[in-house]
Amino acid sequence: MEQQYDLKGINFEEGYIAVIDKPLEWTSADVVRKVKFALRRAGYPRIKVGHAGTLDPLATGILLVCIGRATKMADALQAEEKEYVAELMLGATTPSHDLEHPIDKTYPTDHITREGVEQALRVLTGERLQAPPLYSAKKVEGVRAYELARAGEEVELRKALINIYEMELEACELPRIRIRVRCSKGTYIRSLAAEIGEELRSGAHLTSLRRTRSGGFTVGQAWALEEFLEKLASNETK
Repeated sequence: MEQQYDLKGINFEEGYIAVIDKPLEWTSADVVRKVKFALRRAGYPRIKVGHAGTLDPLATGILLVCIGRATKMADALQAEEKEYVAELMLGATTPSHDLEHPIDKTYPTDHITREGVEQALRVLTGERLQAPPLYSAKKVEGVRAYELARAGEEVELRKALINIYEMELEACELPRIRIRVRCSKGTYIRSLAAEIGEELRSGAHLTSLRRTRSGGFTVGQAWALEEFLEKLASNETK
């Protein structure tokens, strides 16, 4: 189902996949709620809306919002390959592996070179097990891991099989680097950042993350969220 930029004549009940460029600090659920509310006001009072693949609030980029019968496609869409561009700060860690929490530990970086970073990326490429971040939506006996972590409880999350198909070093201005990652579903780029730090005998955390592709959908096809909501609000779907 291809992205369409003219919404006129679309029967959303029959199914539509909105490729949304998720704004910074919005949760994926926030986007779904906004779209659902706008559709209700546009004349779809009981329409189903969901998404295919959660993005953290501090990440931007492609969020596939499945509308109407397209919600049945969510699992298949979520299972497809993803691509991200991530910026990392080496030499420091945070509990959440990103900027949600302040730096808790610092490490030396004087020994790190561009060649060393490229070698670390090669080592971490391929199929392997990965532990989710403690501050994640993974459930432990029915409770979200981040809720347990925030309560100060010890949490041990089961590792999952992932595949990093490709990693490319796009920029290296140590201690900051930017990488492009092509990976399987279930890959946590925050965990990958921590793994890169460990491989470099240092630490690392994400400073920005953007999903640039999900399956066959690219960020160049994406709606700005406000533009999509304005189209729905202006009755340009009828």
